[in-house]
Amino acid sequence: MTARSLLKSSSAALSGLALVTIVLASSLSGCKRHEETAKRTPVTPPPAIKKHLYSAEADPKAEIAAALQQAGTEHKRVILDFGGDWCGDCQVLDIYFHEPPNLELLNNNFILVHVDIGHFDKNLDVTDKYGIPLKKGVPALAVLDSNGTVVYSQQGAEFGDMRYMYPASVTDFLTKWKA
Repeated sequence: MTARSLLKSSSAALSGLALVTIVLASSLSGCKRHEETAKRTPVTPPPAIKKHLYSAEADPKAEIAAALQQAGTEHKRVILDFGGDWCGDCQVLDIYFHEPPNLELLNNNFILVHVDIGHFDKNLDVTDKYGIPLKKGVPALAVLDSNGTVVYSQQGAEFGDMRYMYPASVTDFLTKWKA
């Protein structure tokens, strides 16, 4: 094999590797696991600067226990929000949670706990306990009563395309599941 043919085959292999890397990176850049979303215009694009919502250092079991205790005292329910700071749809859900009338509904009826799922590889025991199928994507929500009983567990990708949804979808959700 000549040096020229060796250089050509190495160049072709590197080009192929670069293409595979680009395809993988673009397919994992959204919040849905291994799914591609159609080319659509977002209702609310994810913020350019991500807000820190999901703490990698937090103990979700302790946070959930504290939230349940507070919910019992305040006669509220607990929303578990599974996601990651990297997730644009998780960021948009947080934006919608903090807009009127959602903020008032949230504050009056729920205790919100953010559960970091890493890159679909963290706190999997917690997602399993509350019936969250992460393979469908994030954000994923569960609602607990003040005793810790699951009253709602997202089974599809109901909020997986949050950027394409309107704030009223969050209003409807909060109204339906409020205490």
